[in-house]
Amino acid sequence: MDAPGGTVMNRLDLRTVLDWVPTGSRVLDLGCGDGTFLARLRDERAAIGVGVDIDPNNLVAAVAKGLDVIQEDINDGLHCFTANRFDVVVLAHALQELTHPHIALQRMVDIADEAIVSFPNFGHWSCRLHLGIKGKMPMSRAMPLHWYDTPNIHFCTVRDFEALCSALEIDIIERATISGNAQHLLAKWRPNLFATSAIYRIRRSGG
Repeated sequence: MDAPGGTVMNRLDLRTVLDWVPTGSRVLDLGCGDGTFLARLRDERAAIGVGVDIDPNNLVAAVAKGLDVIQEDINDGLHCFTANRFDVVVLAHALQELTHPHIALQRMVDIADEAIVSFPNFGHWSCRLHLGIKGKMPMSRAMPLHWYDTPNIHFCTVRDFEALCSALEIDIIERATISGNAQHLLAKWRPNLFATSAIYRIRRSGG
């Protein structure tokens, strides 16, 4: 799913994801869109990739790039994939769009050794200020749509996500944050308040 905050080629969260995917990995890209990022994984990381998307137009565009893609709704549980089929599964800026994000996370760490998840942080100070002062749902570069036409249905914060991982017995391997240049160090210190987006490497506890 193509997320706001820049094109697929220059989004900061995807640069981090690219760095975290080992060369030659078997990768499942959930919500792959038109396959632009999956093609980049193939070309730059020699990844053996499979994409999942529900939009037939995206699938046609991805196939035109020479990619293997499957039409499926992530909300249906990804039952067509067996356990440990992939090295890495990626869900970039789409967690908040899922009907049951907790179920998706559990399936992700079942079908891959590791999962990489990125999402906009609704706990960012600007979101709090927007709600507190204006009394309206916030809009930003990371969340540019109105509350009534956004695909986002489950906003969460950095703390929410980490609490969910703990409840699901999912280990956090690594965390990275995105913020404005002036807030870079603050985002590392207080990510829930100063990170506009967060990226996580996770795996099943004990894996």
